[in-house]
Amino acid sequence: SSSKPLRSPSDNMFPAPPHAAPCFVEDIFAALREGVGDSGELTNSSLVLFGFCSQSAHSSASVSLDLANKKSSLEVLHPAAVHVSDEEEQGTITLTFDLPRSPSLMTNPVLLLAFESPLARGDLEVAFTSRSLQPNTQAVCISGDTQYVLLTGKSSEGSVNDRWQITAETKPPHMKQNLKSILIGEKSGSNISMSPLLFFSGGTGTDTRCASGSPPASLQTSFLCEMKRFLGGVLPQEHFASPPLPLDSLQSLPPLSLGLSSSETLLAVMINSTAPTVFGFTSWSSVLPVCHGELALSAALLEELRQKLDQTLVQMTDIIREEEVSPGAKESLGRLKELSALQKKEHATGGSQFRAFLLLKGLQTVAQTYDAQRKLRATRADPSSSVRGSVCGLRALTVSLTKLLVGPSSANINNCHGSCAFPLTNGNNHAILLNSHIESGNADERSPCCVPVAYEALEVVDWNADGTFISIKPDAVARECGCR
Repeated sequence: SSSKPLRSPSDNMFPAPPHAAPCFVEDIFAALREGVGDSGELTNSSLVLFGFCSQSAHSSASVSLDLANKKSSLEVLHPAAVHVSDEEEQGTITLTFDLPRSPSLMTNPVLLLAFESPLARGDLEVAFTSRSLQPNTQAVCISGDTQYVLLTGKSSEGSVNDRWQITAETKPPHMKQNLKSILIGEKSGSNISMSPLLFFSGGTGTDTRCASGSPPASLQTSFLCEMKRFLGGVLPQEHFASPPLPLDSLQSLPPLSLGLSSSETLLAVMINSTAPTVFGFTSWSSVLPVCHGELALSAALLEELRQKLDQTLVQMTDIIREEEVSPGAKESLGRLKELSALQKKEHATGGSQFRAFLLLKGLQTVAQTYDAQRKLRATRADPSSSVRGSVCGLRALTVSLTKLLVGPSSANINNCHGSCAFPLTNGNNHAILLNSHIESGNADERSPCCVPVAYEALEVVDWNADGTFISIKPDAVARECGCR
């Protein structure tokens, strides 16, 4: 048989793209977890999402139900390279995955293929065959709504095999070109359009501690990814005409480390601050998880954090019940509470303090967003609001922030609108004298303007290779208006 490379003939081996999205792996587990119906089986939409032909098509469907529950004990391997070739005589496509060497025994491996672009037309039934799979041949049904394919592998008896070779045959055979398009993209020479991952039960699991001694990377990453999903599901979705603003374009005070060395004064101020908080990252990906995050709060400040968090969680429960939010927001909030639970007898230091602190700041930001919306609705419903609306005052203004964030991806910075006719709103002596001068017939001077006269900072929690840092962006949010 002849083998035709689907890349350039001179180099038909190319790196498998470790997906750059920070929550790539976490989102897969979330989709599996959320796809289980009340009956304990995958819903029809989840069967389509993961390419299962039916609930009992092969063992992948049942294995997928176990993956989310066993996540903390799983190893994740990103194949070092993938070779895709077209076996013209057999009418098949061959996928070869080069795996990095691992000392762990590979128990119950599951190969996941994540498609970056959906099937453009028609439906595909594909038979994947390999001696590395168990069973050797597995049927997959791919449609336009399929984002992943799960294939169950054969447990290894020794070190992890460094290469898996799998053939894929479409039914009917003439649909092979459609399979090529979701594997390597429509354009020849483009980057591979799938991301392969290998999950398996290892001896140590991914819940190892970082070199610095900080808490398990997987626990911190799970929390931040859950926070990202929660903020995306609970905050109002805005549509912006202007491009997002990079946070590094704002003036900033020198960044302060958030960790064991953080001052008690700084943490106390932030726990009681009403400033909105955004969570971002400078260097974070699915293959470089977060490995930083512990606090050492005094007993008094820890109790204050606990009380503030309990109060804010009550507010958040009310918001989820009363507002139009994502259906999964309640369950997501429950997982955040579990991941950041403070024990009654908390250790002197710990990642749970760190996560509880971040959860409080995130929930405070959400609560403030809905508080502003409720005030706006009350103002619009007030019959006298049209009169007050023409007078200088604070108005909501939401701007889009850079997308490289855990969240939120926008911030309400407010703005000032309205007239500055006498009597002036919050006018200072200069504005009063200026207004009097103009009303005396001197029209060549500018009139007093409605502008912000008091501001609040924007707090940014950022992760990079050196740790977690707090950046204070002063004078970012208008809090009071006046005529100047």
